[in-house]
Amino acid sequence: MTNMKAMANIKKIDARFTIGMAPPSADDLRELAQADYKSVVNLRCEAEPDQPFKPAREGKEVRTLGLVYSHVPVAGDAMTEALVEQFRTAVKTLPGPVFVHCASGKRAGALTVMHLAAENGMSGDATVKQAEAMGFACDEPALKRFVRDYVDGQSG
Repeated sequence: MTNMKAMANIKKIDARFTIGMAPPSADDLRELAQADYKSVVNLRCEAEPDQPFKPAREGKEVRTLGLVYSHVPVAGDAMTEALVEQFRTAVKTLPGPVFVHCASGKRAGALTVMHLAAENGMSGDATVKQAEAMGFACDEPALKRFVRDYVDGQSG
């Protein structure tokens, strides 16, 4: 995979997942394709402000570049186990590397870290600590509790 030069607002989680800390522009999408990414997951909702383009147009742009597109709309204040499961089901079938984005990286980071933690049998506390070490500090107690409880519920 080639190096991503122009996209500054990204965090590489592992060989499969990279998080976008801002919505990608058309140039960013082209750079993802040139860097051998295979899939893009957009977690933004249709009505969110400050989007370079709406999800349907982003999907068209992504597919035009030969990448697979998945739109899993997640409102930041309405994360549920069902949405996490929808995300996890989607990313399990996508070819990698996968670029996951939202508005700031908070939802993308939380969902990706929860997915990886559940896949690897981590505890909720270890997941929160790892997320914070990666730069996904959770300043919202409700989200931190949700992440911890979700991951702990997967190990049973």
